[in-house]
Amino acid sequence: MIPVGRVPEPPGFHDKVRQPGRQWLLRHPQAERPRDLWSPFREKLAEGFGHRCGYTAMWELSGTVDHFRSIKRDRSLAYEWSNYRYASQWINSSKRAGEVLDPYDVGEGWFEVHLPSLQLLLTDKVPEVLRALVESTLRLLPLVHDERILRLRRAWYAQYQAGRLSLEGLRVVAPLIASAIERSRERAQT
Repeated sequence: MIPVGRVPEPPGFHDKVRQPGRQWLLRHPQAERPRDLWSPFREKLAEGFGHRCGYTAMWELSGTVDHFRSIKRDRSLAYEWSNYRYASQWINSSKRAGEVLDPYDVGEGWFEVHLPSLQLLLTDKVPEVLRALVESTLRLLPLVHDERILRLRRAWYAQYQAGRLSLEGLRVVAPLIASAIERSRERAQT
């Protein structure tokens, strides 16, 4: 995870999503899943996240709108822009297990990818008051050593190693890996 600035609510969201969504909720109080009115705004959310999943911090061109506070926990937030995060579908699905760190609350340098294992580690920059939540997030979400995430990291790293992706390009698609390479270079120079 990397810091992400709050994505401003796009023009038209209130009229096209919030208003009709609230009306839908009133008419369907027992519905398990609210009607999807938010998907037309997914691209604006993706742009705000740099087309990177808010949890994996890697490029995700087919991501989903993640309701940070799940609809099951709080239906009133189903149509609220402030509750949306951009996420990989498989990560979004794994959030059902419990409370996780909000991508909007991540601070600079809280997470690092370790070379050569490519596993995600939390750093001592995580504030003590949030450490338990961050540790819980790493247990609940498959971000540390799940083969799916490691395969993605290996693929981006291999593109860089083969010279098909510059360090600057890697910074766009997988910034934590780019930072790991930079740290490795700095250690080699000292």
